[in-house]
Amino acid sequence: MPRRRLASAEEEHLGKSVTVDTGSLGRLSAVLGVFDENLTVIARELSLVTHVEGNCIRLEGEEAETGGEVIKSLLSIVEAGENIDKSNLLYCIALAREGHASDIGAVMKGVVAITSRGKSVKCKTVGQKKYVEAIGKNTITFGVGPAGTGKTYLAVCLAVAAFKSKQVEKIILTRPAVEAGEKLGFLPGDLQTKVDPYLRPLYDALQEMFGLEPYQKLMEKGAIEIAPLAYMRGRTLSNAFVILDEAQNATREQMKMFLTRLGEGCKMVVTGDLTQTDLPDGKTSGLKQAVSILKDVEDIAVCRLTEKDVVRHPLVMKIVRAYENDGGHGGKRKKEDKS
Repeated sequence: MPRRRLASAEEEHLGKSVTVDTGSLGRLSAVLGVFDENLTVIARELSLVTHVEGNCIRLEGEEAETGGEVIKSLLSIVEAGENIDKSNLLYCIALAREGHASDIGAVMKGVVAITSRGKSVKCKTVGQKKYVEAIGKNTITFGVGPAGTGKTYLAVCLAVAAFKSKQVEKIILTRPAVEAGEKLGFLPGDLQTKVDPYLRPLYDALQEMFGLEPYQKLMEKGAIEIAPLAYMRGRTLSNAFVILDEAQNATREQMKMFLTRLGEGCKMVVTGDLTQTDLPDGKTSGLKQAVSILKDVEDIAVCRLTEKDVVRHPLVMKIVRAYENDGGHGGKRKKEDKS
């Protein structure tokens, strides 16, 4: 007998009906999820009554067509060899509501890089896909967006891919080292020890891509360089893939200094979240100023990622949205607030 899953226990037939053939029991199971949890989410989010008949899923309700597009999107994810989780499920529902459900198929195509363990790194959202394409086409790319959108990780993946294919001879990763400047003297130890806490996310991404031993050897040879932004001054960066991370904490002067380090065969990616600026009051973010000044310059791209591109826990998307709705104050407290 066919299984039946209802959005509400006694809901009657709602008029519109769409049936999607998944093609096989394996694909059906992948789309449904454990204990049909994916179908339950679709039914709840779109107020649908759902039925499973053979390898087919039938959807009934006002948004039945939207639900059908969601199922097709999930099939694209399965065909690409990826797992369906709550994050990409909710993203597919959001795309379908905007009439862009078919975009997920294009997103799933193509591999950004391969990790040291042989895992394929792929884009997970339309915004990420556009960001990766922009980096490929332009000499300088700004990736601006909230936490969890993969700005830094994807840039590191592309840097590693470029290094392995000998498009560049060196990978340089940099970021403003502390909140209101780069005053590292109060920290114990040598320079490496002082900056390690600030640069740890970059180390982690590189180690995942290269593997620990190859990464350490490349660091020793100087093929990978990780340093505070202040140490870029006076240099010309040639034949290198350079990433400036946490750029919202760079001043106007620092940003201009960094961008003018550009040399022959160099590609730059600048990433940051303008809602999390830690600069002192009265200081304008160099990232904010740069994307405004340079947005129409040829060979420079500005990619804006949003909460829809968050690929961490689904709750991160809700947190980002809540802070944006609160007015985008960036977490700064008033001076009189001493608590």
